[in-house]
Amino acid sequence: MPASRSVRLLPVFITVQVAVVIAFGVGFARSSSDATLRLAQIRTGRIDYAPLNITRQEPLRITPLYDDPELISDEDLAAVLRQVQPRFPAQRIKPNYVEHALRIWGIDAEFRDPQVMAGRKMLDFLVNHGQYIASWGTKVAPLLQEEDTGVSIRWGKEEGASVHHDHWLACLTEAGVTLNEPVYTPSHREKTINDVLQQALRDFRLDERETEWSVLAYGLWLPPDGKWKNNAGREITFDLLAERLMRGALPLGVCHGTHRLYSLMALVRLDDEFNGQLIQKETRAKIMAHLKRVSVIIVDSQFPDGHWASNWSDGLDSVTKPVEDELFRKVIATGHQLEWLAIAPEELHPPRKRIRDAAKWLIKTTKSQTRTEILEKYTFFSHVGNALALWRHTRPAEFWKQWEASHPEEGTETSPEPAAAPASAKPKADGH
Repeated sequence: MPASRSVRLLPVFITVQVAVVIAFGVGFARSSSDATLRLAQIRTGRIDYAPLNITRQEPLRITPLYDDPELISDEDLAAVLRQVQPRFPAQRIKPNYVEHALRIWGIDAEFRDPQVMAGRKMLDFLVNHGQYIASWGTKVAPLLQEEDTGVSIRWGKEEGASVHHDHWLACLTEAGVTLNEPVYTPSHREKTINDVLQQALRDFRLDERETEWSVLAYGLWLPPDGKWKNNAGREITFDLLAERLMRGALPLGVCHGTHRLYSLMALVRLDDEFNGQLIQKETRAKIMAHLKRVSVIIVDSQFPDGHWASNWSDGLDSVTKPVEDELFRKVIATGHQLEWLAIAPEELHPPRKRIRDAAKWLIKTTKSQTRTEILEKYTFFSHVGNALALWRHTRPAEFWKQWEASHPEEGTETSPEPAAAPASAKPKADGH
């Protein structure tokens, strides 16, 4: 090779070598950094990642499909809703009671009776630590738990806790809370509902004992996105969540397995809303087949007076070999069945007469309770009010506002504040 050509190629050679060295150095540094990160993740069991981008400020709402005055009249609906108004004691208010009440009445609920908690007051109790300690004092752990990455909710059987995992989040979501609603933590830091949602998404595990409310809450915030990663790096999809809800025997899950039915039906309705983008066709078909099987079972297991028992999933054996159910267990089974059927297409329904018989039993039973009896089992009777309102294609707050406007005498009598809920009102293992 001529010397002159070698001289010309030398700068090029040097440039290439420098680029290789730089690339190697960058690669080594990146590899070293990645290795360090992986070691940290192995050591802590947590993976850091950016918060999921939630594209909406207001949650989705699953609307009812029917308006059946033969199932419940305006007068009977008013009587039932009057029974399930949130009349709670000021001291030691059970968060799960308020969660249930807020879920059905909504954050916009208002009442003439000053002893009934308005929607915003219920919300304030759940999102403001100052309001919480005004009721519970400082000797119980806070409901709102501060985390490095957000806010979690204390749940379980302890005093002053939300009873079920993600129930707080699901109830506030169904009540219509916005993503930027302030959440005031014990250290007086102002967070938002988004901080609670992001923490819940990070912490979620598929092997959770209860996933019913997680599925519902995430379904009302995330679509059309159908997947995310938790802080263990596991990708979660709504297909996996649906499979989790259908896993195992029918009575597994809270409230004799009925909450799973509602959340599964909600996934189908949300999938409809987003033109099949939320779950795969195969998953949807499995859900519909699962719920169709349930609709056949509840025809066999319904008692002549219209109610279902706690062992409704036994089919005909539920009637021929009845269990000794307390009344509230019948209310659980019957109210929750009517609730998921109210958002389900008719192809999943038992004959309409069966549904109307169930509604008659619930109306009669709810109207016959004293205010103290309702308070003792408020969480279960709240589902009755919600289910019957859904079957009239309305929300309790909307209906009650119209009812009070046309009945000036309604709500003008000031009622005494109820006493603290008795010991029997403490949540049971399968309760709310």
